[in-house]
Amino acid sequence: MIRFEHVTKRYADGTTAVDDLSFEVAEGELVTLVGPSGCGKTTTMKMVNRLIEPTEGRIFLDGDDISAIDPVRLRRRIGYVIQQVGLFPHKTVLENTATVPHLLGWKRGKGRERAAELLDLVGLDPSVYGDRYPDQLSGGQRQRVGVARALAADPPVLLMDEPFGAVDPVVRERLQNEFLRLQAQVRKTVLFVTHDIEEAVRLGDRIAVYGQGSIEQFDSPATVLGAPATPYVADFVGADRGLKRLSVTPIEEGDLDQPPVVHLDDPLSRATERLRAEGARWAVVLDRDDKLHGWIPADTATTEAKGTVREHARRMEAWLPVGAPLKQAFATMLQHDAGWIAVIDRESTGRFLGVLTPARLHEALRRSIDADAQDVPRAEVAVETVATIARTGSR
Repeated sequence: MIRFEHVTKRYADGTTAVDDLSFEVAEGELVTLVGPSGCGKTTTMKMVNRLIEPTEGRIFLDGDDISAIDPVRLRRRIGYVIQQVGLFPHKTVLENTATVPHLLGWKRGKGRERAAELLDLVGLDPSVYGDRYPDQLSGGQRQRVGVARALAADPPVLLMDEPFGAVDPVVRERLQNEFLRLQAQVRKTVLFVTHDIEEAVRLGDRIAVYGQGSIEQFDSPATVLGAPATPYVADFVGADRGLKRLSVTPIEEGDLDQPPVVHLDDPLSRATERLRAEGARWAVVLDRDDKLHGWIPADTATTEAKGTVREHARRMEAWLPVGAPLKQAFATMLQHDAGWIAVIDRESTGRFLGVLTPARLHEALRRSIDADAQDVPRAEVAVETVATIARTGSR
């Protein structure tokens, strides 16, 4: 746990970078610090590992006042990832990753074993990348090594200063996805600095929105988007915050419709009967284990058609697991010009759960909107837009 108690940082020229800051980050929580350049978010983070010393107030790490801890020892308890990574150019990827275990006196074999384990965890095969040097890696790969190095000694706390800011948007989104997957496994206490509200919303369990040297709002992403505490926060989050809620609202089983279902080896006549009985234009096709295979349109399953469903089924172009954000569902519908998206179980075994339609996506987003009287009308405009656009799907 990280705790700030009335922390102020004031420089010799009188500039106050951080003013009377008090907040807590719970164990295993990922808190994003977001705000414009010069607002104090990086100063806040650097005071945790004493790269910057506070002028007033106290900071605690797992109950210990950090001012009483030797700075070098303190930093070895904290993982640190920065935008420029800072890998040693003369060391291999494996050696870079094992840097902190080596400094802590781990035996060489144990350190290399841990480094290989972490590289594998961040998606870099150690047998392929372990002996390469930093200049032989892409920007995204170097960032992965930086994250692996920060985690190598298994620190309870991770500080991340715009770690994905120097890569292109496609790689950035991929790194964000991988980091969320990684955080779900390791559950570190994380302070993550960013200037991008989209990134803050996507990654944070809670968001601290900075004004000039102080926190304007410290809340869950859904609350920050649904009920901005001040006009400043509302302006920073943006007028499209209703749409941004798509990123923090997951698909739930209760959001799904149950369409007609047929199986691969069913006679086509059975599919015809099912579609007629339910007045449907299509049916989902499953295999014998009830795993998603594809779909079949009503104009294929006619009384004249012969054979089995297998011979006429169309492959599913896209699907999502339950728990995926509504934003991903919306984007997938638009990408494939689809009026629905199939949803499978979270474990991705392929077990079919149902389909998400534009109307149900609309309902899910409405349900997530905070009941703040002033915010609801603006958010409703956003969800109506989602429903209207997505309803143009052709399936």
